[in-house]
Amino acid sequence: MNTHPYILNDVLPFASEKSVKELQSAFNQLTYTHFPITKDGVFEGCISNTDVHCFESDKKIEDYLYAIEPFFVRLDTNWLDILEAFGQNNTNVMPVLDQKNNYQGYYELSDIIGIFNNTPFLNEAGGIIVVEKGVRDYSFSEICQIVESNDAKILGVFISHLDSDNMQATIKIGHQGMNEIVQAFRRYDYTIISSHDEDLLLENLKERSNYLDRYLNI
Repeated sequence: MNTHPYILNDVLPFASEKSVKELQSAFNQLTYTHFPITKDGVFEGCISNTDVHCFESDKKIEDYLYAIEPFFVRLDTNWLDILEAFGQNNTNVMPVLDQKNNYQGYYELSDIIGIFNNTPFLNEAGGIIVVEKGVRDYSFSEICQIVESNDAKILGVFISHLDSDNMQATIKIGHQGMNEIVQAFRRYDYTIISSHDEDLLLENLKERSNYLDRYLNI
């Protein structure tokens, strides 16, 4: 997916020889968490809103270059890796450099999230199943095989939880009749975390439990 159309240049990087007061003023006018900083025209990294408001306003940015965070992405960085970079650096602005380290502009977090919103995982009709299994026992190929062997199409799957013992996978399926797929996952020793109105096994268990309660109360 081409992210180049989302590169912005509405706000230019701040040169390190500018005053901290100018940078503080810019942060006050915008909602950015960081600003890109250049020194002698070369990209140095980003400086955060939180840090800048702790600096002395009569000094220059170059007096605080130690606070610069050197994060960026390349022109050819995949949009999922771009989204990951946003999360890892806790920012809503991501500088973009070419292969020669020339500054090209920046991405805004909202635009990159918008790309995800337009994927079939979110905007296509379908159902969600969340399954759990031991971290050593699952495989994506098995998950896909279970779904597709029941004549359903996978619109997306990702690991939504992972610890030392178990993983949970969230699967979006372009198919509303979920019961067969849910039961197939159980046969392969997956635990179903999500709830489903069509889950006949749970419905049968509820009916038997209610019957037993009535019998015991006679």
